[in-house]
Amino acid sequence: MFKQTYLASAIVLALASQASYAAETEATQQPQAEETTQSSSSSKAQNSNEEMEIIQVQGIRGSLNKAVELKRQNIQVVDAIVAEDIGKFPDNNVVEALQRVTGVQVTDRASGEANVVSIRGLTDVTTTVNGRQIFTATGRSVAIADIPAALLGSVEVFKTRSSSQVASGIAGQIDIRTHKPFDFEESKVSVAAKGIYSDQPDTIDPNFSALASNRWDTSIGEVGALVNVSYIRTNYKDESVSPGASFPYFVEDGSRITSGWNVGSAHGIDTSAGATIDGKEYLLARDAMFGNILEGERERPAFNISLQWAPNDSSEYTFEAFYNGYRNESFNSMLFSFVDSPANWQQVIQDGIEVYDGTNVVKSRTAYNAYNFTSGDHSKASTDSYVFALGGKWDITDEFQLKSEVVYQQSTYENEFTAMRGDTTVYGVAIDANADDGIPSWNYLDNPDTALDESDMTNPALWQTADFFDNGSKDEGDSLSWTMDGSLYVDYAIFTKLQFGARYEKRTATNFSRSVSSAKKIAYADLDPSMYMVTSGFFEGRANVPDSWAVINGYNLYKNRSEFEKLWGFDARKLQLMKTFDISEQAWAGYLMADFDTEVFGKRLDGQIGVRYEGTKADMDFFDNDAKDANDNVYTAISSDTTDSSKLLPSLVMRYWLTDDFVARFAYTETIRQPAFADLNSFTYYVPDLSKTNYGSASGGNPDLEPVTSKNYDFTLEYYFGDGNSIYGTYFRRDIEGLVYNSLSTTLYDYDGDGVDETYILSRPGNTSNGKLTGFELGAVYFPEGLPSLLDGLGTQLSATMLDSSQDIPEYNTDTGERIGVTTRDMFGVSDESYSAVLIYDKDYFSARMSYTWRSEFLNSYDAPNFAMPRGIYRKPEQSLDFQLSYNISDDLVVSFDATNLLDDVYQEYYEDSTLFNRTNNIFTRTFALGVRYSF
Repeated sequence: MFKQTYLASAIVLALASQASYAAETEATQQPQAEETTQSSSSSKAQNSNEEMEIIQVQGIRGSLNKAVELKRQNIQVVDAIVAEDIGKFPDNNVVEALQRVTGVQVTDRASGEANVVSIRGLTDVTTTVNGRQIFTATGRSVAIADIPAALLGSVEVFKTRSSSQVASGIAGQIDIRTHKPFDFEESKVSVAAKGIYSDQPDTIDPNFSALASNRWDTSIGEVGALVNVSYIRTNYKDESVSPGASFPYFVEDGSRITSGWNVGSAHGIDTSAGATIDGKEYLLARDAMFGNILEGERERPAFNISLQWAPNDSSEYTFEAFYNGYRNESFNSMLFSFVDSPANWQQVIQDGIEVYDGTNVVKSRTAYNAYNFTSGDHSKASTDSYVFALGGKWDITDEFQLKSEVVYQQSTYENEFTAMRGDTTVYGVAIDANADDGIPSWNYLDNPDTALDESDMTNPALWQTADFFDNGSKDEGDSLSWTMDGSLYVDYAIFTKLQFGARYEKRTATNFSRSVSSAKKIAYADLDPSMYMVTSGFFEGRANVPDSWAVINGYNLYKNRSEFEKLWGFDARKLQLMKTFDISEQAWAGYLMADFDTEVFGKRLDGQIGVRYEGTKADMDFFDNDAKDANDNVYTAISSDTTDSSKLLPSLVMRYWLTDDFVARFAYTETIRQPAFADLNSFTYYVPDLSKTNYGSASGGNPDLEPVTSKNYDFTLEYYFGDGNSIYGTYFRRDIEGLVYNSLSTTLYDYDGDGVDETYILSRPGNTSNGKLTGFELGAVYFPEGLPSLLDGLGTQLSATMLDSSQDIPEYNTDTGERIGVTTRDMFGVSDESYSAVLIYDKDYFSARMSYTWRSEFLNSYDAPNFAMPRGIYRKPEQSLDFQLSYNISDDLVVSFDATNLLDDVYQEYYEDSTLFNRTNNIFTRTFALGVRYSF
């Protein structure tokens, strides 16, 4: 009960230039963390002279006040985060800031930052920048973490959608607001810099941003110009240790069982003691132990340019250019120990096998003649995304306004991946699959029959090269869109305003890729010494595992890849990027919406009712670059398809003002998700059995995929009191139809052309699953009054989200492809509970915030269908503790200190039963930042 009375911190986004609906009137405001102004045309079309009160308080409390006021005045269910000052968004990363918003959960704290956002447990979130839907390359969305926080004035999280907003994103919409010159009364310059220390890689990285803005009265009207730039570099180091996949082995000889059990079963196979396959008893044992050290450097350059012109009081024009870039170079060092060899099985039996009580699941044993490999993996990726927008808004009359905009986007993503394995066979490995609360252990044994120390994985004499992988890809996407929106103030029955609009977009998406691999044996001793290296200090001594090993140096492998491509005899054709799909999509939308205002039982009832039409049509070409003719010659095959869809999406949002400070809301809305472009591919692609599971992997798309749709219900009670305080609760429900899930079957294919077919597990997507999500949100922002002087300025921001979800997941017989049943379980990514508690102290020139978030365990994903353990991958409860502090040396100069991931936890996964089937254990970077910000 104590946790469930944690009330919410619903404070998401406000600021920049967004129309807000006041309780008694419509007023357009542009609140900023430091200053508030209106453009020369923003005072038109008011129903009265009343305007929303802007509480001019600086620092954390001021930003929370603005966010609370936005929530109160907006007809939609919306939360907000507002920048405390220019260049001071409340966290290093937008995703990490959002985790304090009621109903928002984050996960994947890899590579030095939180990466994935879900709204009420769902990850299909549409991201817009200043209301414009943006994307990366061939994707439908953009990674929010790729947008630097320093460019932002506010972020708004819409949990319901009006008919005037884009309908994509069944979870909700996150609208990122950048600054414009008319946001400021006069000139503004702000420069901010941080040095960020990351403990795992032991480096200090820069975080820099600068904003310059001004506005002038000229002979042609008022003109404004703004430039905002940002650069962030991050060094990171992630480490993980895991037991491998689970397979059945016959007790009598230790051989792996490759048939007679249903591969890909949702809940795995029988784990009871004495269980049999084909009348023979078997054990379930892990096939491997492995560790990874992923280190890298990431850069994110970005800029925003905004030009505004108001020639008179009734018109305004805006040009904006927005760029965000991404550069990432990483090296992953892997040590992988196969422990599934039946060699010397009698000695294994003699040494003893430990199983978990009452089961046939092996906990610990010793494996002999174990094959091991290391892999030095190098990846280099870059993204360049541009958005150019030109628009205007016009007050045709005091009651009639129009606005229109043309937007061009272009985005390119490129990736190069090279990896080389080294392999060896060792005398013996002593393993414990779950030695310490989910963390496995393994140790190498000395061979009594040789002078070579086979337990020393750092000895280059043990190793020789094996597989060399050389892959690459390039994604290109662009879009040209046009929008027109109009609003007309009316006085007809209960209706006060009509809104209407249309949108047209033409998108292209093209993918190129290459993939080649081969094996060659060269002793490390015969390589240039710069081509291999020795890791050290793996997993910081938190596990009984090898802490160092010899591995191919991925950086030098990448630099010298052309030499190794020749040495390994790669086919020159396969080293060239070749087109895999080319898609042209047209999308159109139109909406009609009306605001209404009346009284029911003597209380004010207002809201919006509307309908939006969404239609798409795509022409698609897919390419199979490994097709073979009757003479076994490789050529490129082309498959062309056309797909189209349309949907009518109604919406109704109502507010009932029980008092001036106590409001109830009800919303019914519908949202939609279009299929991912790659999921529409009709070809089948094959990946051979690299991990010795006896099955390769095959995948293809489905050109008949339909959009996923969701019917959404929200009921909210909100109470506002005091100076920026609020408390609220929401009940919501999502009924989701047509979730995409992959069917499974086995197929035969001769991948290497040797005349022998290999077995592949083939997966193809379909609209075969439905889901339901219900829940409650509670939240509060509270700064007590009348505290002693020393405590004056102490406040809190609290939130809680309780969810109940279900999803029907079909199961298939992999041999026949026949659907054999349905498994109902929690939806992917949904925690039943999540909480956030923020302690704030904001007084005079000093601001501090301690933020704690926690979410319960959740089903994260399904593993590949090649193994015998349950497929569902769960994540254990996750928590985070962050701290921010700032001090105003003067009105213009501020120093700050920030710290993230202070608890330094081990993040863990498991397969359905955390004891029998533990999985990955990860440790991520903590960061400590010291910054300075100067504004004038």
